[in-house]
Amino acid sequence: MATLDRTDLRILTVLQSEGRITNAELADKVSLSPSACLRRMQRLEGEGVLTGYSAQVDPQAVGLGLQAFVRVQLSKHESALVERFVALVNDWPEVVSCYALTGDMDYLLHVYVTDLQDFSRFLLDRLLNASGVADVNSSFVLRTVKHSPALPLGQLEH
Repeated sequence: MATLDRTDLRILTVLQSEGRITNAELADKVSLSPSACLRRMQRLEGEGVLTGYSAQVDPQAVGLGLQAFVRVQLSKHESALVERFVALVNDWPEVVSCYALTGDMDYLLHVYVTDLQDFSRFLLDRLLNASGVADVNSSFVLRTVKHSPALPLGQLEH
């Protein structure tokens, strides 16, 4: 784990909300010189704290109108079966994230598709055909109440 001071946390907080900001603008916002700010950014990237930069795309605007969370239980937890399932999930473009869980289900998949028919194809042709899947439980998103890709870095400041 990287050691982060207040300035590092301020840099990360600004970048989470303003990913296209210039180095000069960022330096001004965190009260550093541009060269000092750039050195810190390079260090944060080198230490793996900053892992990349990306654009946020509105799923509705590109035709991905149905979002689902799918809980999956495997029939067995043998390493070969788990590895095969994980490899399949990583190949399915509909799955934007997958989490291994504690409790009665083994995995939680976050899925985006165009509509219910598309979800049905994903479920029947891919997920239920995956060897080792014992149970599946799906929930569809009716409305997004809160969505933030930003981590709560403010609570880390001492």
